Amino acid sequence: MSKIKRKITFDHNYSQNFYSKKRKLKDVKFIILHYTGMRNELKAIKKLTSNKSNVSCNYFIRSNGRIVQVVPEEYASWHAGISRWKNEKYLNRSSIGIEIHNPGHHNNYINFSKQQINSLLNLLKFLKRKYKIKKNFILGHSDIAPDRKKDPGEKFPWKILSKNKLSIWHKLNVSYLVKNRGKKLNTKKNKIFNNFLKKIGYRGYKQKNLILSFQRRFRTELINGISDEECFLIAKNLIKLGI
Repeated sequence: MSKIKRKITFDHNYSQNFYSKKRKLKDVKFIILHYTGMRNELKAIKKLTSNKSNVSCNYFIRSNGRIVQVVPEEYASWHAGISRWKNEKYLNRSSIGIEIHNPGHHNNYINFSKQQINSLLNLLKFLKRKYKIKKNFILGHSDIAPDRKKDPGEKFPWKILSKNKLSIWHKLNVSYLVKNRGKKLNTKKNKIFNNFLKKIGYRGYKQKNLILSFQRRFRTELINGISDEECFLIAKNLIKLGI
């Protein structure tokens, strides 16, 4: 058992699935959040630490909030795969991967526990400070790989992270947004919205999947892959806030 600056206590269950070359502090630019997508927590840890699986992460957060270090931070774990955010591609080497246990969309997707989120907040605060990571570079797996990933999903509380300066969020009134939900965009506005997505970081994938990923994070009430006036307003506000 170890302690990070006497604030975060974590266990060890090491994986051999990482790049052998050590990286420097400046190499780490992103934090990528995942869910395990498995019913059984112990089986999830076993998979992440098996040399037959070709996957891993740097940290794993159990249902009870306990943090397990799987790969030391100075090594790049195998968690992001084919990925992109803005002009950065293949984010394994430039990111820290955090797996949060949750059965996911295919296994009765549930809310994340309060213990998990509290532990995650503490861990993110430490990592953000240590590596000087921008809050808009704390991302979900679906943000960077929308053609194939949905995690951590629409039940993940990005707004709570934002309140702790660990994520981006809009500042628009909910009732105002609801009135614009489902309103079709004209051709000009749709083109502008697609450019908004690129500025935020969503690019390089099928447009519908980029929109789904955006909605899964910023507009969870209606996830249909169709851009509308509400999505437009949210994206515009994020750009205005300096994303």
